[in-house]
Amino acid sequence: MLGSNKKLYFAVMGTCVGLIMLAWIVVRLYSIPAAIIMSAVAAVLPPVAAIVGNRGQD
Repeated sequence: MLGSNKKLYFAVMGTCVGLIMLAWIVVRLYSIPAAIIMSAVAAVLPPVAAIVGNRGQD
């Protein structure tokens, strides 16, 4: 069974992948600046996911 840190890590990374895919498959057809902003938000998520995934480990 996955621990809560791993579940949260996978949730954040899934959000990251989902944002990038949604931005460049769908949103870019309507607004390129919105797609760029979504990609910028997605770029910040992997370090956050790593911090969350390693929280509480010494």
